[in-house]
Amino acid sequence: MNTPSGSDPHHSGDHDPYTPFRPRSGRWVPLVAGLASIAVFGFVAINLPRGGVTGWTVLDALMMFLLGVGMAAFLWRYTAIKAVPTDKGLIVRNLFLTREVAWEEILGVQFGGGSPWLILDLADTEQLAVMAVQRADGEFAQAEAQRMAALVEANAYPDESVG
Repeated sequence: MNTPSGSDPHHSGDHDPYTPFRPRSGRWVPLVAGLASIAVFGFVAINLPRGGVTGWTVLDALMMFLLGVGMAAFLWRYTAIKAVPTDKGLIVRNLFLTREVAWEEILGVQFGGGSPWLILDLADTEQLAVMAVQRADGEFAQAEAQRMAALVEANAYPDESVG
C-alpha cells in the first residue's frame, strides 16, 4: 500500500500513530459469543435430566459446562489480537502466536486481493498476517492499513542524519 510521500506518521493530526492496532468487530463479537457460550452451556448443564437409566450424571453436567468455558476461552483469544508499534518495530499478536518484527525487516504492506487481514512482506521472503487489521472492519480497516504503511515507510530505514 502506498502512502503519500512526505507523510509522517509521527505528526498525524488525528491520533497517535503508535496507538495499538485492534480489530473492531473482531473484538466484540467473540466476547459476546464467549459470554453467551458460558450462559447457554451453564443453563443446559443445570437443566439436564438427572438420574435413571437415561439421565445425565453430575459429571456429565460438569463436562457440559466446561465445554462452554473452553469455547469461551478460545473465543477470548480473539479479543487479545493486536499489533503494537514501537520505536524498534512491530509486535504482532495473532490468534495463536506473537511475533516481534523490526521495522527494517518489513519491506511492504498489502491490504488487497482476497486476504481477510493485512499482510506484511518481510525481508526473509516470509509474509506475516496481521489479524488486528481485518477487512470486515471496512473503511476503518482501510485507514488502519494506511496508518501501518505510513509507519513502515517512516521507520523502514534508520535516520542517518542523527549522530
